Amino acid sequence: MRRILIITILGIAALGSRLSAQETIYPAPAQSQDVALVHATIHTGTGEVIEDGMIVFSKGKITSVGKYSQPEGGAKVIDCTGKQIYPGLITPVTDLGLNEIGAVRSTLDEYELGENNSDIRAVIAYNSDSKVINTLRSNGILLANVIPDGGIISGSSSVMQLDAWNWEDAVYKMDGGIHFRMPSLAILPGRFGARNATDPVKAALDRIEKVRQFFQQAKAYFEEPKHEHTNIKFEAVKGLFNQTQIFYVHCELVKEMMVAASFAKEFNFRTVIIGGADSWMITDYLKQNNIAVILDEMHSLPVTQDDDINQPYKTPYLLQQAGVLYAISDQHAETRGRNLMFNAGNAVAFGLTKEQALEAITINSAKILGIDSVTGSLEKGKDANIVVSDGDILDITSSNVIYAFIQGRQIDLNDKHKQLYEKYKYKYGLK
Repeated sequence: MRRILIITILGIAALGSRLSAQETIYPAPAQSQDVALVHATIHTGTGEVIEDGMIVFSKGKITSVGKYSQPEGGAKVIDCTGKQIYPGLITPVTDLGLNEIGAVRSTLDEYELGENNSDIRAVIAYNSDSKVINTLRSNGILLANVIPDGGIISGSSSVMQLDAWNWEDAVYKMDGGIHFRMPSLAILPGRFGARNATDPVKAALDRIEKVRQFFQQAKAYFEEPKHEHTNIKFEAVKGLFNQTQIFYVHCELVKEMMVAASFAKEFNFRTVIIGGADSWMITDYLKQNNIAVILDEMHSLPVTQDDDINQPYKTPYLLQQAGVLYAISDQHAETRGRNLMFNAGNAVAFGLTKEQALEAITINSAKILGIDSVTGSLEKGKDANIVVSDGDILDITSSNVIYAFIQGRQIDLNDKHKQLYEKYKYKYGLK
């Protein structure tokens, strides 16, 4: 029995040496040695492309970016000849870490009951052990704005970096914005008529008015010198009034975006539209009112039957031409955000340059989320959030991320998908 036990343990150890489990993928330690990535094509995220470039980072910060020169002594040199270097990609809209398996209720923590959930915070529900996180890192996505759901005011989102032991370690920007889910102002077929005596648009406007009254009351609350009792729902939106938080409005139609703009004007909120399918129709208005747009999943049909079938793909170019600040997201339930860069790549076929498409998932996202002073581009002094790919990261046929660094830490790019691929190659003798 003892011999059998020893043989079994050795067998398990040998198998583990060939295929490590996802549970053994742990966060990287802080950067302790200077690193120089050399002889690469560097895409800075600001429109600049540097051939035969070199980027050096130390203690988590970029110290130099430019043409290749002999690195100073002591730096770890990684030859990236033939490789492409990009800023770490940023997904600006996701339920990552809140929603693990849609069919298993016990793994879902993104949805809260009630209409007004302004005090709900996605950050404290974030699960840094999610198996989905590693699949995004493998594609070069290193930062994510994690958003709660439920109610008309869903609560606050936080930007998380995707290499952490727990939510405290993961926080990149905490409680950066409050999310308002605009009720639909469209009359959909079958929604209003003989079978339904309630006017859906009037009902939606009534709900919107209640939200306006909430913010009016919150404003009056903050104008008082002191309070006998603390109102946690009001306190949660305090940052909107001093513009330290962003007012994210989830909506698609022109009339809905106009309502969002009226909130911005009335309360002086920094406002961002999430969705914005019809934003191309009012680009001048959005620019005049300094309202940014985060575009939804692009592999979808247009909002109305009269729109061009390719409209979702053309919208980024139209916003770019008008000078509207925008970002691209991937909210598809099946891909879980892994197609972020390919959505941007599709927009290249409809007018954007490749560098403009890259900006839409790096520096533009950082500007919208309020983190552009520390990330979003490869510039001296910013965090070393860096991705190295064999091919064009926007091209599904050639993108292959081989190195990734978050704040200078070289992270493990293994994930559940890769492990299963290797497992069944072994099973069927394909290795």
